[in-house]
Amino acid sequence: MALLEKYRELVDLARQYGATVSDEGNVLRVRGEVPSGALKDSMWEIYDRIDPNFKSNDLILDVNVNATEGGKVKVVTRESGDVITLISKANDQWWLVRDNDGEEGYCYSQYLEPVQ
Repeated sequence: MALLEKYRELVDLARQYGATVSDEGNVLRVRGEVPSGALKDSMWEIYDRIDPNFKSNDLILDVNVNATEGGKVKVVTRESGDVITLISKANDQWWLVRDNDGEEGYCYSQYLEPVQ
């Protein structure tokens, strides 16, 4: 089965939000930025459903949440929906943020999404 067909649902969703997809022979690579952490989670859930426990080693899912430094981001956890300021992205996983009381700290980027 061709990789594009195997991962058709994931590929279609990725392309719908502007991510690029390249078939590199034995590996399918999905790259880009999506508008929310929930969408990124959905992509990972599709991947897990198609390849439980990610054992095939035939897909690289390199997708980040699109957020601008200095912009507002929303904390998306069960306990919180606070809107805070994104100061900088230390890397793809950890972002420096400031709350409304002026306190700064690092937050796992998967728990943040841009405020529209």
